[in-house]
Amino acid sequence: MNRNERCYDDAAVRERLARSLPHWRLEGGELVRDYRTEGWKATLMVVNALGHLAEAAWHHPDLEVSWDRVRVKLHNHAARGITDKDFELALKMEALIQWQPGREDGALEGTPQDPVHRYVRYDA
Repeated sequence: MNRNERCYDDAAVRERLARSLPHWRLEGGELVRDYRTEGWKATLMVVNALGHLAEAAWHHPDLEVSWDRVRVKLHNHAARGITDKDFELALKMEALIQWQPGREDGALEGTPQDPVHRYVRYDA
């Protein structure tokens, strides 16, 4: 742990969430986000993607996994609070899981809207 790591108080956490992570919330001293999926296979893809980010960042969230949902809980265990590491990893997670290539100007089409092929329930 970096001894100069700042832990944010609840008011600062809520302000930062409102500004940059509107689908996340403060709950029990943790940053919390539910990602909804279309079923078990999609849930496993989301868990593995989040796991890759966490391991690469060396900052590991608590995950609750069910058939059509992944709940992410972030806080800095060593600092005993919410730090910049939590916000930065949450932003990376949002960018990855909410990425919709079909909405970009590029060659990648994105997942078809047909329910057979959908896997993540996007927020927008």
